[in-house]
Amino acid sequence: MLGLLGLATSLTLAASGAAQAAYPDKPIKLVVPYPPGGATDIIGRVVAQKLGGALGQQVVVDNRGGAGGNIGAAAVAKAEPDGYTLLMGALTSHSIMQTLERKSLGYNLEKDFAPITMVGSVPLVFVVHPSVPARNLKELIAFAKSKPGFLTYASSGAGAPQRMAAELFKRTAGVDVMHVPYKGSGPAMNDLVGGQVLTMVETVPAAQSFIKAGKLRALAVTTPQRISMLPDVPTAIEEGLAGFSVSSMFGVLAPANTPKPIVDRLNAELVKILQLPEVKEQLLQQGAYAMSTSPEQTRERIKQEISMWAKVIEDAKITND
Repeated sequence: MLGLLGLATSLTLAASGAAQAAYPDKPIKLVVPYPPGGATDIIGRVVAQKLGGALGQQVVVDNRGGAGGNIGAAAVAKAEPDGYTLLMGALTSHSIMQTLERKSLGYNLEKDFAPITMVGSVPLVFVVHPSVPARNLKELIAFAKSKPGFLTYASSGAGAPQRMAAELFKRTAGVDVMHVPYKGSGPAMNDLVGGQVLTMVETVPAAQSFIKAGKLRALAVTTPQRISMLPDVPTAIEEGLAGFSVSSMFGVLAPANTPKPIVDRLNAELVKILQLPEVKEQLLQQGAYAMSTSPEQTRERIKQEISMWAKVIEDAKITND
């Protein structure tokens, strides 16, 4: 009897291994939890095209927008963990929502996903209306301290990475700056250029054309090192904000309990893809710097993002309104 049980177990394991070894044998769905046209969608389409070629199966982009990315993310969290449904995650936004909407969120970012790899990062930049008498971030901090509550900063939404970066700046620099929320980066940038608000922390792609046209003044980027898109703009760290580092991070996740051989296969292919010069250039055209990590490194980065933004949200008493 024991021999038969052992044989049955061996056959089951062998069949499971064979099924995983054959992966993928049908198209894969890459869920983008936002409408078409945004950064997550564009990055996802670059990844999907190359990954499909590497795996020999079509990778279909499935846009499931709504609820700030939560509807699509929740759908992947509940999907079969077989490697055929993946999430193109806006990981900074999802990490913020983990705290901001913890009572209503339909998934847990750390428990309900198997991280595969980080894919790219989009840097942010401090910009001010030209009427603000600050030529650099140190001068902005001094000006804000001289007039508490006078400076206004725009954001693209209550839980947006741009808003969180500004709140982190307020806490780090010890300044009192008033938040003016908008429904999206477009309206926020329009009012900033028009002088209705005075400053903002915005993604470099959204702000770059206004900076080059002289309609906004760039004071500092939020990355640890200077960036190729704005090589003459110093970092916030150079300007005296020790340890200040914020980027909008993107990555690919699978449902929790996806078999490790499948996760490892996807990671290996994506790491190779993200090192291709043409992929780096395609992402850079969208303002994203390509990057890749191991599944373990990806998990750790998500943990760090959740922890960092939870503290900012709690310290600033931010609510999603």
